[in-house]
Amino acid sequence: MMASRGYDMTPTMYSPDGRIYQVEYAIETVKRGTLAIGVLSKEGVIMAVEEKPRTLQSTDVTQKIFQVDYHIGVAAAGYIPDARVQVDSARFFSQGNRMTYDESVEVATVAKHLADQAHQFTQYGGVRPNGVSMIIAGVDQKGESIYVTDPSGTYVQFAAIAIGAGSDDVNAFLEKNYKDDLSLEDAAALAIAAIKLKAEQKEGVNDIKMAKISSESKIFEKVSEADLQKYSQTASKFVP
Repeated sequence: MMASRGYDMTPTMYSPDGRIYQVEYAIETVKRGTLAIGVLSKEGVIMAVEEKPRTLQSTDVTQKIFQVDYHIGVAAAGYIPDARVQVDSARFFSQGNRMTYDESVEVATVAKHLADQAHQFTQYGGVRPNGVSMIIAGVDQKGESIYVTDPSGTYVQFAAIAIGAGSDDVNAFLEKNYKDDLSLEDAAALAIAAIKLKAEQKEGVNDIKMAKISSESKIFEKVSEADLQKYSQTASKFVP
């Protein structure tokens, strides 16, 4: 750690071995966050997160899944206040695109915008990188798509992805079980099975929140607890 002193005080300075420590620290913050998962299906997209509410906390409001536009949602892992700021930026950007061009913005365009915003915080002194990664999922003119951004400003497209604590093992699980022809319900079941792989609470769905966007409606919808229970019953077929 002593070798990094000086180089880890600002995101504008490379260490002698070509590292930006502030960005690495932000990525470590993401790895300490609870799981967030995105799964692509032939019928739409699924976003799911693990949330661990306190005993007296209201669970009606999802803290880690956000709606950006009618057809785009975001699931976040890491420092959630940073996610809220980025989501607000994405909402302004999306509505500005609609007003300027009279059409809905593409998912890839929103992902690039958020990645550009994150990258700016790695270039100036007096700021810190955003300690959050986000899954941007939606259905646009080009079809269904899922992107992931990270604190460095990188954005990458995936068919299925997990971010947060234990994501390496969960991604290995998704690689093994994901198929291109999944229905939306099977994608939801796979997301639940993936979260339970690392969750402290293996039974029930009290710690899981989910949203979906179907290819037919192209509308962001939160998944009800009753539907979560139904999807959970079929998640067993993905359990190793």
